[in-house]
Amino acid sequence: MRIVIVALVSLVLFAGLVAAAGDPFAVRRQAMVEKDLKGRGIRDSRVLAAMGKIPRHLLVEERSQSEAYDDHPLPIGEGQTISQPYVVALMTEALRLKPGDRVLEIGTGSGYQAAVLAEIVKDVSSIEIRKNLADRATRKLKELGYANVRVKYADGYVGWEEHAPFDAIIITAAANHIPPPLIRQLKEGGRLILPLGSTTFYQTLTLATKQKGELTLEQLGSVAFVPMTGEAQKPR
Repeated sequence: MRIVIVALVSLVLFAGLVAAAGDPFAVRRQAMVEKDLKGRGIRDSRVLAAMGKIPRHLLVEERSQSEAYDDHPLPIGEGQTISQPYVVALMTEALRLKPGDRVLEIGTGSGYQAAVLAEIVKDVSSIEIRKNLADRATRKLKELGYANVRVKYADGYVGWEEHAPFDAIIITAAANHIPPPLIRQLKEGGRLILPLGSTTFYQTLTLATKQKGELTLEQLGSVAFVPMTGEAQKPR
């Protein structure tokens, strides 16, 4: 029995070494999952599996790759950031996604959040208001093999009517109100999550559920996101 156990342990260690040799970031990615996700209460196995698989370092600027699996935001150009891993996991888990869901993301950014969603659901539509970021994310997601993600260069405030309705919507930029077009494009019973509040300081991560055409809100804690731009910034 002892020989069998030793052999199994050796096999596991060998498999880990092989994985690490093929991907030098594999060990750091798994450490992120264990410490920063599981260690802080993330329990959805699909979210954990997705974030343990996706090469986050390939979706950040080359100069930031050494920090890709640290639990803090990173710059991705044009004044934008990729959210810290824990916040990505928290927002994704809160949506309670199912494999057959159609999801709309507002703010493609690096493409990392879209990749996480694409590992869990069948169809992801993502909108980015900055053309350079939209083009880069499109290219990166294609290189990583995500055929179930479409990226559009546009103002996400108005949503994506031709692919609506959506089971879930995720807004990855701060807004002081929930855009009405997105509420209309959310299915009955659907969930929408965003950083809601001041676009200058901190916001409250808010989960909205559509019930009989109205939204019920649940507050999930304080966050700090870059502001949603375009139509969202116009005085109301």
